[in-house]
Amino acid sequence: MPYGPDSTDDELRRGCLKGDRRAQQALYQRYFGKLLGIPMRYTGSRTEATALLNQAFFQAFKSLDNWKETGSFAGWLSTITFRVTMDHLRMEQRHRERYSLATAEAEPVFNQAESKLQAEDIFRYVQQLPAHLRDVFSLYVIDGYKHEEIAALIGITISTSKWRLSKARELLQAALEPHYKNNKGQSA
Repeated sequence: MPYGPDSTDDELRRGCLKGDRRAQQALYQRYFGKLLGIPMRYTGSRTEATALLNQAFFQAFKSLDNWKETGSFAGWLSTITFRVTMDHLRMEQRHRERYSLATAEAEPVFNQAESKLQAEDIFRYVQQLPAHLRDVFSLYVIDGYKHEEIAALIGITISTSKWRLSKARELLQAALEPHYKNNKGQSA
């Protein structure tokens, strides 16, 4: 059976279930333009959006026999495309967090402000951190534990330990910045 623009969604779906490449191609061509907007909204890159849409079609072709004829076929394809896109964005976010945590360890904790502050001042700022951040900061910076050890000690994941350290550093740097600016102005 030749498949084309006049074929119904049901005919195309049945052809795809039989593994007919022409049916798959016709279905792909019918919905490509309609579905491409979903990943485009989130990625901003046509190349990346096309790759995600191809993944969505691959997933749809594999699960065509699971489609329940209770809703629209186009809606079902849209849902798959949306889920593939969101999964991709979550993976990208995890990658970015891992990357930023890995580079955060190389940053100095107090920069130049450390030399301008007394130990008591630093201790006071550390004590103002939320408990979950203060614990990790203290274990890592003051006590010298590694993230693996901290994770085992307080029952969190290694990546959570790294995130908490990074967040603690960020908050401390923000709190210490005004003190550094005041001291810089006085010594100039």
